[in-house]
Amino acid sequence: MNDLSNYLTDVFRLFGPVELRRMFGGYGVYREGVMFALLAGETLYLKADAENVSRFRDHGLTQFEYLRNGKATKLSYYAAPEIVMEDCTEAARWARLSFEAALRGRAAKTRASK
Repeated sequence: MNDLSNYLTDVFRLFGPVELRRMFGGYGVYREGVMFALLAGETLYLKADAENVSRFRDHGLTQFEYLRNGKATKLSYYAAPEIVMEDCTEAARWARLSFEAALRGRAAKTRASK
C-alpha cells in the first residue's frame, strides 16, 4: 500500500476502523465489510447517492470516472473535500455520510433481489 492508503487509517480514526482492499489499480475503503470510499491514484473518493450527492456538488467536487472499453464511465463516488485529509472530525462526518449512502445502496440491492 502507498503512504496515502496507510494514512487513511489514521484520518478515519474517529469514524472507526477501516480496511483497505486492493482493487482496479487502487483501493476500496471498507468499514464492517461495506465499501464507502475508494482511493484511485492520489485521490480519495467518497460514496454518493441521491440523498447526499448535493453536498458533493455544492463543494464543486468531481465525480469518479474511468475508461471502460474506450468510453468514460462514471461511478457514484465523488472526490473528498480537502478538509477530510486535514481534520479527523470532518473526515468522520463525511465518512459517515458516505457509509450511510453505501448502506442504502446495499439495502436497495437486497430489496431488488427479493
